[in-house]
Amino acid sequence: MKALLDSGIGRHVLNFGRMIKFSHTVFALPFALSSVVLAHQRATVTFRTFFWIMIAMIGARSAAMGFNRIADIRFDRLNPRTADRAIPAGTVSLISAVGFVAGFSVVFILAAAMISRLCFWLSFPVLLILFFYSYTKRFTLLSHLYLGLSISLSPLGAWIAVTGRFDASILILCAALLTYIAGFDILYACQDIQFDQNIGLYSIPARLGVKTAFHISSLLHMMTFGLLVALCMVFHLGMLYGFSLACIGALLIFQHRVIRPHDLTHIELAFFHANSAISILLFLGILGDTLLKG
Repeated sequence: MKALLDSGIGRHVLNFGRMIKFSHTVFALPFALSSVVLAHQRATVTFRTFFWIMIAMIGARSAAMGFNRIADIRFDRLNPRTADRAIPAGTVSLISAVGFVAGFSVVFILAAAMISRLCFWLSFPVLLILFFYSYTKRFTLLSHLYLGLSISLSPLGAWIAVTGRFDASILILCAALLTYIAGFDILYACQDIQFDQNIGLYSIPARLGVKTAFHISSLLHMMTFGLLVALCMVFHLGMLYGFSLACIGALLIFQHRVIRPHDLTHIELAFFHANSAISILLFLGILGDTLLKG
């Protein structure tokens, strides 16, 4: 394994993984898997369908993140916080990044086609929605909500892949993911207030100030918790989910305690560890309750 990582191929894989922050997949993937488990109440999940859902998730996220890195090259080079990212730092060439995005876009489309004809046709507008996010910060401070919206398509897509149809009940989970992602993206954007103001980019912290940004983020995360409570009632989830929900509530409070308007030093701790735990707890709670029901 070490020899593979030290080889040219291994280094390229690691560089591309860092470029798209593959480790951050843990934030959204458990929401999509939760949707698969919930959809199993309405239709049987086969191994084939599950396999292609996973491939589609990897393809869509990789293509979207790669496209975002390409679209933001100019800003990443100017921002000291992002200047060491793969493309600005030269560890991944622009041509390689374009090829990467094209390749994983094809992977996503083909995986969708393997699931159903409906998923195949839906894959094209989904890609456009994902790619368009990269430009929203240029003209609207609602870019955080758009990011949440684009990522919230994953539970909806997983639901349609399993059941073959739309159901409004899954929108509760989608809305929870939207507010969850948007709320924290607002906090994360506080790191770049000065840069965004200087360069003319839009974000809620840069345009409305840090304190207002924190209030909006808190409101969004309260909405997240309320939506997850509603999910419990709509899908008749039980005690294991209730325990997970209590832990999620505690972690959301922890995030807003450890990150303060005057102190962003712990933002990475909240961003990776707390958010990862929230997503995984949600999935485990839903999966555990489903398994107990038999």
